[in-house]
Amino acid sequence: MTTEMLFVFSVLVITMALFVWDKWRMDLVALLVVVTLALSGIISPAEAVSGFGNPVVLTIAALFVVGEGLYRAGVAAAVGNWLLRVGGRSETRLLLFLLPVVAILSAFMSSTGAVALLIPVVLSMARKSGMNPSRLFMPLAFAALIGGMLTLIGTPPNIIVSGQMRDAGLDPFRFFDFTPIGLAILVFGGAYLVFVAPLLLPKSSGTEAEAGHPGLREFAERYELGQQLHKLRVSRGSDFIGRTPVELKLRTEYEVTLFGVQRQGTFLPSLLPVLANTRLEPGDTIMVYGHDENLKQLVERYELVRQPMTEREELRLRDHFGLAEVLIPPDSSLASHTLKEGRFRERFGLSVIGVRRQHEALSTRYAETPLLAGDTLLLAGGWQHIRKLENHRELVVLQTPAELQEVAANRDRMPHAIVIVLVMLVVMTFGWLPTLSAALLAALAMVSSRCVSLTEAYQSLNATSLVLIAGMLPLALAMESSGALALVVDNIVGRYADVGPLVLCAGLFLLTSILSQFISNTATTVLVAPIALSSAHLLGLNPEPFMMTVAIAASTAFATPIASPVNTLVVTPGNYRFSDFAKVGVPLQLLALIITLVLTPVIFPF
Repeated sequence: MTTEMLFVFSVLVITMALFVWDKWRMDLVALLVVVTLALSGIISPAEAVSGFGNPVVLTIAALFVVGEGLYRAGVAAAVGNWLLRVGGRSETRLLLFLLPVVAILSAFMSSTGAVALLIPVVLSMARKSGMNPSRLFMPLAFAALIGGMLTLIGTPPNIIVSGQMRDAGLDPFRFFDFTPIGLAILVFGGAYLVFVAPLLLPKSSGTEAEAGHPGLREFAERYELGQQLHKLRVSRGSDFIGRTPVELKLRTEYEVTLFGVQRQGTFLPSLLPVLANTRLEPGDTIMVYGHDENLKQLVERYELVRQPMTEREELRLRDHFGLAEVLIPPDSSLASHTLKEGRFRERFGLSVIGVRRQHEALSTRYAETPLLAGDTLLLAGGWQHIRKLENHRELVVLQTPAELQEVAANRDRMPHAIVIVLVMLVVMTFGWLPTLSAALLAALAMVSSRCVSLTEAYQSLNATSLVLIAGMLPLALAMESSGALALVVDNIVGRYADVGPLVLCAGLFLLTSILSQFISNTATTVLVAPIALSSAHLLGLNPEPFMMTVAIAASTAFATPIASPVNTLVVTPGNYRFSDFAKVGVPLQLLALIITLVLTPVIFPF
């Protein structure tokens, strides 16, 4: 073993150790790999940064934008609403509908994005059916990972193995080449998740969700708001005129929250959410939350007129305004700051009308109390701002009221998004354009058709994933340049050459699957795919079955909660322990191994 080989192996081992240690961000580790290789001289500095211009990285970036367009156009939300209608109260029936839906979504967009979109839907279904959410969330996550096996764009490992075959002068995998094996795993794995996994998952207990989807009234009762919704008219001599809610200091001085205003328009009165910069005008009718005694002081001080609210007005109010319950996560910048210090209304366009801490409502001067991680907040404001909460990483949406389902979403761009994705899939399927070109054109079409704004498109780019892929690709190049890759291949071939290619496939599957439980499946694929490719060439065999095996195995990240961001997303809402993933995930991995070894040689002969 040469000095260069030893150096590359050391970088590889240290990189894997840092991934498992999980104290440093994965993208930071990838950047350290780039710098280390550039300084080592084993590859040139230009080669060390070549991953950032790699077609694989650019294709994945374009697909992030396409997925964001689907989300912004309401396609995923429409699917979720349909699930709520057809799911019913049967756990088996819910899973039979839910798992194919999340798998299909994951086949055409990020698995992590698909699960993130469906978490509120699953919580709603659990509340409506009265079952424990833990019975649904792990099957949801695993079905999303299996869905990534269905198409070329379903998950980054598929794109990576196809790109490496193209770089080696071979025909890359086509769009649906992954589908037969992925579909078989989905059918048998889905049956396992529906009929066997529930026997291994936590049983229903006192932690079940509430029966029924809570409405606005239930939200108000939980936060001890009682009859705190009031309607006031701003008289022409009031000091309210020309001032904003921030300037009036209603929350800090009167414990009253102003969240909506009815203003006379040209034809009909319009109901508007009150933002930080909203200035009140004479004749405005304002909607506030507050205790009666505080309201009396406010009315007297500012010459306001109390008005009764009719049932019709309440119904119209619900068409424009709603409530949402959110959680302050540990990494939120809002923690340890008051609402004023956190500029809550300016940032979110919503008003905080209630705070709960350790299951107790803070009923006095919560506006001046610093928020803590774990606090839950009740927010009031326009439905359009409530919908946007999902885009804010500072808050985790726990519940939205049943009335949100009754308010028509802005779906004007939905037909455009669907057509764009269908055209992209047709172009990719028939090979009319390279995958990168089709993805870039689809991303551009999403922006130009206003399914997603340019700002939202940039925000959708998962920098961690992109930097991770771009940073790890040069490590595979360094392994090849130093001879380290040839050494690994020689050892693998020497060990498995006499026992047959099927055993070699099994070894590659196990290696890839085990590594994927502790480090990113993207990083694992970048490292193992060149080994599979070189082993096939050395044995004089078709590389396709070996590369397909690596791609499928990289998506079997079932056994640990850190194996994939998809698993990590469902740990908290599902209230899972580390061992729960092993109990349910390991049998599913073995099932995927058997199906892959049976079908791969049939579809892609050695």
